[in-house]
Amino acid sequence: MTALQCPIGYRPLLDELTTEKAIRKIKDMFQNNLAFELNLQRVTAPLFVMSGTGINDDLNGIERPVSFPIKDMNDNRAEIVHSLAKWKRMKLAKLGCEPDTGIYTDMNAIRADEELDNLHSLYVDQWDWEKTITEELRTLDYLKETVRKIYYAMRRTEAFVCSDYPVLKPFLPEYVEFIHTEDLEAEYPTLTPSQRETKAVKKHGAVFLIGIGADLPLSGQRHDGRAPDYDDWSTPSDDRHVGLNGDLLLYNPVLKRSFEISSMGIRVDQAALLKQLTLRNEESRLELQFHKMLMNGELPLSIGGGIGQSRLCMLFLQKAHIGEIQASIWPEQMIETCRENRIPLL
Repeated sequence: MTALQCPIGYRPLLDELTTEKAIRKIKDMFQNNLAFELNLQRVTAPLFVMSGTGINDDLNGIERPVSFPIKDMNDNRAEIVHSLAKWKRMKLAKLGCEPDTGIYTDMNAIRADEELDNLHSLYVDQWDWEKTITEELRTLDYLKETVRKIYYAMRRTEAFVCSDYPVLKPFLPEYVEFIHTEDLEAEYPTLTPSQRETKAVKKHGAVFLIGIGADLPLSGQRHDGRAPDYDDWSTPSDDRHVGLNGDLLLYNPVLKRSFEISSMGIRVDQAALLKQLTLRNEESRLELQFHKMLMNGELPLSIGGGIGQSRLCMLFLQKAHIGEIQASIWPEQMIETCRENRIPLL
């Protein structure tokens, strides 16, 4: 368990029943706006996939998926998804989605290795989305355009929920700022990545941090981990930077810190996949089902990401802990500390 943050004098602005009603309104409003802005169709998604296919998201490459044997399939193992980054691209191919159209789904996952705190739970729920694109759209400009559309959907949802519940006051700025990880490191070379993020969002309110996964030029370290086989974090985005992916970070006024609401990016093409697998010494993945399909040209070029459902509700309802939004399991010490600090976990 990592450090739990208990804001001094915290009081929930909405009671539990009102919170439950507000969660439903936020989710309905946002997903409708998201689908409209990005031209997405809702689809049904799996809770688990077969082990050993390369379809599951490896996240940072160290998290262990929850797995189980299937009695009626000779005890072959399936595993609970971490996210649907690769599955969605296969779904685009199956559905034959045209360029600049795509899909979204409710993704539910279990991440047993998560370090639990105000923002991280064993249970993950997000809107996973993916769009087919052309080679001409694999650009930083198209990535930024997509981010702006998602951010606009968030601001519309914030205005809606604050109108319904006047005790909540809007705080998102009008525009999102775009910053490259290389530039943020150069500006704050002595700070940790999370400290840099908080500096950026305190200054701008909303930041899309570009290029997460590649080694940074000053420290040689990564700002944060990214698997080598879905986001493209190695292709040059301009003359001085690399990466066609990033995180959408917002300032959380309750916790007074950076708050990641979405991770997204243009996905690897064949060249980027080979390059990134080589950089991470993961060339053996080329023998897996997903990777073979990509290298054989059976999958479309795409852009996609995930947007945290509980996190978005937590932010807009100005809660101190994600456990005020979703029912999960927490350490006894955390439950007691939250109770002492008037943070009501569901």
